[in-house]
Amino acid sequence: MRVVITGAGVVGLATAWQLASDGHRVTVLERREGPGLETSFANGGQLSYSYVAPLAGPGVLGKVPGWLLRRDAPLRWHPRLDPAQWRWLAGFMRACNGTASDDTTRKLLRLAFHSRDRMQALLAQRSIDFDFARRGKLIVHRDAASFDAARRLLDYQAQLGSEQQALDRDACIALEPALAALGERIAGAVHTPSEEVGDCHRFCRALAGLLAAHPDVTLRFGATVRGIAHAGGRVRGVETGDDFVEADAVVVAGGIGSAALLRPLGLRPPLWPLKGYSITVPVTSGAGAPHISVTDFARKIVYARIGHTVRVAGMADLTGSPTRPDPRPDPERAGTLLTETRQVFPGLADGHALHDLQPWAGLRPATPSGLPLIGESRMPGLWLNIGHGGLGFTLAMGSASLLADTMAGRRPAVHATDYAATLA
Repeated sequence: MRVVITGAGVVGLATAWQLASDGHRVTVLERREGPGLETSFANGGQLSYSYVAPLAGPGVLGKVPGWLLRRDAPLRWHPRLDPAQWRWLAGFMRACNGTASDDTTRKLLRLAFHSRDRMQALLAQRSIDFDFARRGKLIVHRDAASFDAARRLLDYQAQLGSEQQALDRDACIALEPALAALGERIAGAVHTPSEEVGDCHRFCRALAGLLAAHPDVTLRFGATVRGIAHAGGRVRGVETGDDFVEADAVVVAGGIGSAALLRPLGLRPPLWPLKGYSITVPVTSGAGAPHISVTDFARKIVYARIGHTVRVAGMADLTGSPTRPDPRPDPERAGTLLTETRQVFPGLADGHALHDLQPWAGLRPATPSGLPLIGESRMPGLWLNIGHGGLGFTLAMGSASLLADTMAGRRPAVHATDYAATLA
């Protein structure tokens, strides 16, 4: 088939790779001047296959009132007179219960493990340099209640294939001495030895390089998609600012920008832009940087050792709207990341001003439940691979494989109905 893919972030490029491997003629359209320049550019860098618990968890609603009063809260919400925002929030609140969270976690774990398999298969076939490393991961809890809840979740996730263990404070610091400064503030941690890290932007560039060498792939950067053309009840191609690209199938994989592209077709996917932040701290000799990836559960901040840097990322601003997203970074939020870094890893960021640390913001395309939308829409020939939230890097390869299997009529490795993208 002739397939057009909108978006050259990590999900779009992974989809292009999988479809080209299946023998399709693929055209990737990207409005930016190169690959991976938006939400894939400076994300947290963690390939977190065993820790995919959704933001909508059973304990979240009780924390929201307190978060609303704090400028440095992990989740910040700006209420608007926008029915779409309230619909998204209502869906999010419905998902904030144990039953829904467990169900979402189960589905995300299946897709994540499949994604890990596909990533390993790619790396076995191709030499790709993106500072990939299997460093393991520590999820650090600051209070006993959250640590107890995490230990209970271990049993559930073990049934689904996760290999994790709970560590007390001393064992946690022994494994990662750079956490010594937190000391008594650590209630315990969950360790997953198999977790990985990498530079998502470099991965996108490497994947784009492989695609550019493929005889059946065309990459077009600086090509803004104006609309999806359809006739006779099915997709016919894509209108750009310069021309019309005929297609037998169109895959929408453009992150939060997908919402505006789909709206003229009467499709309103339940996406909202959750603005996340990062800084990138260079590691110097004796800086006390962590070697293992660390997630501060209370602060919702991750620290990932990527090459000779530590990527510090986290927080979520529920702002803008799906069709009018607000990509502008808030310097105060980036400043919070620097403050937290200095408290958790003293010395790592000493001598660095905020502007030296490449402060960045990206718009995570999030669904209320945390499950991505993967599959054919209710318009024949129009396929979706969107809504991965903060797990785009982790889930990209598995999502691409699932979509390709579904398009080919093959039985996928995971249940396609768990992520079905049919929209009312």
